[in-house]
Amino acid sequence: MSNYQIASSNVLQSPLELDDDQILENVYKTHFHCVEKCDVQCLHSVASNVIHHSIAITDCLINKGSQQSDQFHEGSSFGCVQQLTAKLKRIACQMLCTGRGDKYAHHTTMLILEQLKAYSWDAKALIVQAAFALEFGKLSHIPQSQSQSQSQGEVVDQLLEVEKSLAELNGLPSLRQKSEELVILNGLVKKVMQMIGCIREWKELISKEYEIKEVPILSQTLHQIPVIVYWTIFTFVTCTAQINYFTTTHHTKDNRYELPKHFDHRLDGILKSFQENLEDCKKQIEAIEDYTKRKNIIYGGNKDIVRVLRALIISTHQYSDSRQIVYCGLNGQPVKIEDLKKKHVLLFISGLENIQDEIKLLKGIYEKLKEEPREVEGYRKEDFKILWIPIVDEWNERNKKDLEKMLEDTKIGWYVVKDFNFKTGMRLIREVFKYKDKSIIPLLSPQGQVENDDTKLLLSVWGIDGFPFKASDYTRLTQQWNWFWNEITKLNPRMKDFIEDDYYIFIFGGTSSKWIEEFETALNTLKRQIETTVPIELYRLGRDDSRVVPRFWIAIDSLLANRKHTKGGGGEGVMDFSTREMKRLLFLKQDPKGWVILSKGSNVKLLGQGEVMYRTVKEFEKWPRKLDDQEVSFDVAFKEYYERIKLKDGPPKCEHSEITYPSDILARIPCPNVDCGRSMEVTSVNYKCCHGLEQPNVAPRSNLC
Repeated sequence: MSNYQIASSNVLQSPLELDDDQILENVYKTHFHCVEKCDVQCLHSVASNVIHHSIAITDCLINKGSQQSDQFHEGSSFGCVQQLTAKLKRIACQMLCTGRGDKYAHHTTMLILEQLKAYSWDAKALIVQAAFALEFGKLSHIPQSQSQSQSQGEVVDQLLEVEKSLAELNGLPSLRQKSEELVILNGLVKKVMQMIGCIREWKELISKEYEIKEVPILSQTLHQIPVIVYWTIFTFVTCTAQINYFTTTHHTKDNRYELPKHFDHRLDGILKSFQENLEDCKKQIEAIEDYTKRKNIIYGGNKDIVRVLRALIISTHQYSDSRQIVYCGLNGQPVKIEDLKKKHVLLFISGLENIQDEIKLLKGIYEKLKEEPREVEGYRKEDFKILWIPIVDEWNERNKKDLEKMLEDTKIGWYVVKDFNFKTGMRLIREVFKYKDKSIIPLLSPQGQVENDDTKLLLSVWGIDGFPFKASDYTRLTQQWNWFWNEITKLNPRMKDFIEDDYYIFIFGGTSSKWIEEFETALNTLKRQIETTVPIELYRLGRDDSRVVPRFWIAIDSLLANRKHTKGGGGEGVMDFSTREMKRLLFLKQDPKGWVILSKGSNVKLLGQGEVMYRTVKEFEKWPRKLDDQEVSFDVAFKEYYERIKLKDGPPKCEHSEITYPSDILARIPCPNVDCGRSMEVTSVNYKCCHGLEQPNVAPRSNLC
């Protein structure tokens, strides 16, 4: 005798008096490890085929018709059922022999669960479904076949007699007289088939092997499934008892099997709750699959910037038209994300609070990207775009108004993602770009690859000089002047303190004593004017000891010569940034009045010609961009006015340099003017460049080819 039979031999329980936790406890006592196997797909196909056809047939009987539905014709393999035939007949017999009342139905249900203890939860329900199909199929098929035979007249007499006899033996001649009961039975069978469908759907979901932490709602379904299986089997037992009533010849009110009171309501509540959880499971799994698909696009190969941005910011229902989410910040017009194809994109990812500095910074970069030179280091400025993705917890009316006001006040010209509430995209942004609610500005290549995790520091320190804003550019800009500071700090150790305190430092020198005196006086005047807001320090090369001047230039010459030796001659293919800056400084040294280096800390911002630098300092009051309102930093304002004076003074003069190293004669050396960048012309042993504004008529006096 089973554990359940011993426990229940003295008392019968009504399941309607038990809550779900009590039923769960009872059902789990009958469950063992899933060691028995059966082809649940095949079993479900065969049983469902019978039941669905039978439902259609009984619907026809109820409606006094004879037309069958043909929507359930499924191909089935019956070999999978043969091994379970004896078990199915035994369970069907148990259900038919169940006494009247929900207590007896509960008792039979628990006995069946005990027999099926070694099967999986879905297999338990499907085996009982197949057992029910044995009886339900006979109930509907035999009377229907008789009706068709009589009306069509196509069946041989012997077959008709057999069918009549089978109907008599099964007690079915009076089935048409019980249409009211058939309606109740059909409704109950349809409902239990919904439960079977939910069980099948649950099985498919857990077969995907997602962990509970990925799909939390799965844990609830794991607690629900034993209860759902119990009520499914209980309903099949109840329906089979109804069939037994139909086949009773002398039926009276006393032997009529009444459905348990409130049974439908209980069943509806359980089914609804399970369906809702399954729907939540599907949504969570769909979200995981969508996330995985998008993540593969971002990290996978053979991609482009548009695909990556779509994966980041555009949800599935917005995929057909990106204009629902991406806008031009200047005019508020919707734009297509395809406009960013083959572009480098600076992604500005932030909240809506405390981002004034970042917006000011990016506005400056946006304007500088439209200025000359149009191409630097092989990168075109017009190929660089800015896309702002504001992220907030909720896009309520207040946040929407704050964004619109910010766009109206700042007049930004770049792209903006509005009302970004795509949860999967937010999760990807936090994972891919390590976004932690603090504004970042990563750089994406036209292939969608992250070229710089965060350009904010690079842009803040170097501005447009950091173009094209790759991670290597920060290292290059930071280290390309190490050689210079090594030599300067040897001459003046105090420079280390000014560098550490991030002072603006003017280092200058020259051959014109008049210019040096005038420039130093103007610089001291400027220092006093802005010393409360802008810390400035100046150092004139050779002020304390004139002997350090030749030593300094000899050291620079030696460094350059050493780089040429180690780099294989200083040719174009091996010229690095430091070498280029050394040459620029040596060219600048030849200015007839003087030379000036402006740095912020150790970051060199400008190499300037003597006269233009003097006028820039002297005319501080004429600068169009004031420092009081903190619109721009000191170095940016200084450089803008410096470039303005250079342009105003007319075409730049040709650059000359005498080189004492024979290897240089063979080298292609770029013009030290950053606005030019052309290769200098070899004239004898002098390098010369006129920035493309004039063509010298002097023929080179060299026999070099």
